[in-house]
Amino acid sequence: MRRRKLLVVPAAAICPSSSFVRRPQGLCKFILFTENRLLIYPFSLLINHSYSHLLPCSAYQSCLTILRRFASRTSSFPAPLRYIQQKQPKPTEVRRIQPTKSPVEALAQRIGKSVRWPGAASKARVYADVNVIRPKEYWDYESLTVQWGEQDDYEVVRKVGKGKYSEVFEGVHCTDSEKCIIKILKPVKKMKIKREVKILQNLCGGPNTVKLLDIVRDQQSKTPSLIFEYVNNTDFKVLYPTLMDYDVRYYIYELLKALDYCHSQGVMHRDVKPHNVMIDHEQRKLRLIDWGLAEFYHPGKEYNVRVASRNFKGPELLVDLQDYDYSLDLWSLGCMFAGMIFRKEPFFYGHDNFDQLAKIAKVLGTDELNAYLAKYHIELDPHLAALVGRHSRKPWTKFINMDNQHLAVPEAIDFLDKLLRYDHQERPTAKEAMAHPYFYPVRNAESSGRTTRCQ
Repeated sequence: MRRRKLLVVPAAAICPSSSFVRRPQGLCKFILFTENRLLIYPFSLLINHSYSHLLPCSAYQSCLTILRRFASRTSSFPAPLRYIQQKQPKPTEVRRIQPTKSPVEALAQRIGKSVRWPGAASKARVYADVNVIRPKEYWDYESLTVQWGEQDDYEVVRKVGKGKYSEVFEGVHCTDSEKCIIKILKPVKKMKIKREVKILQNLCGGPNTVKLLDIVRDQQSKTPSLIFEYVNNTDFKVLYPTLMDYDVRYYIYELLKALDYCHSQGVMHRDVKPHNVMIDHEQRKLRLIDWGLAEFYHPGKEYNVRVASRNFKGPELLVDLQDYDYSLDLWSLGCMFAGMIFRKEPFFYGHDNFDQLAKIAKVLGTDELNAYLAKYHIELDPHLAALVGRHSRKPWTKFINMDNQHLAVPEAIDFLDKLLRYDHQERPTAKEAMAHPYFYPVRNAESSGRTTRCQ
């Protein structure tokens, strides 16, 4: 197929990442596209001005000039749409054959929400009244007035990640060249931004909790960015396979410190997973990050179950139990811990939320699931019940092999068994978890004032 040259643009337009980056001017690049549609993704961002602050002024103006010239020679330029449709002869009509759905997929499409009958309310076993006792100003994020800093004080060095609600960059503070992390938020509700900021401010200075340094906003686009302390993180997919037994104990203990602290301050994280646990292995430093889904706990309140990442969702979320509490974070930590000691990441790998519950049931069994549902007066949709099926409990020893036996020691298995319980009220609290015999070597080293790496 004949290639079409769409446009020659400055390199900064190809990578509108950012922000505050110093870029050589005049560097150009061709965009080639072989289909009957020409991709203009970088330019749609420029046209609607939402990312105009991410380009040096001269590059931004030159891109707009090029776009205007191109638009004047184009019969149809429906900005800010991502594509320009080219006039092409209509292809011969081909009848598309729809792929046949498997019985499981067809069943999943018919599943409705679970029904919760009255009379079985749930309440956190600890820290339930933290936000009841404290003044409204502590947890009322809706009335928060954000104090914006100066965006020009920071420059981006490189992109380090992205998520559903943000893009993340390594950056520097212009004055002292101190490294930092810049989290540029995608368009979300103002209340969600205020909630994250309020929680981070309340937790500032807590153990192993990432520190919020500044909050900045572009004057034109109003795009907000959060500035965090820098952690020289090693990707968990690279780090975890290298961790020894003591390393796993040490880092899980450090993570429990962060969870106990945030719970004691009346906050549920609601998105604990390896991606949100930054580890500087050389410095033996851990930070719990990404508080965008965190929420203040109020007893009796019904929360959104569409939180946490699928493979780390607790059963309470998967069966639509809305008055959940801090114990959700302990399930997610349990999933993370299971992946570490069995070297199976993720440990529960469901393809959707319904399959996730089925994957859990295949390990923990359906007898305890049914007891859990009965205790909290929950009735599953019949289609979901059919999808989950009936399973006996699988012993944890089934997951031990030659590659992980040095990690899946008896104390680790006992600790895991206590975390991964259907009934959220049966799981240990973060403080109770820290007292488990599995962490004796860590507590012993801590009390003697040393941090060791043991085999």
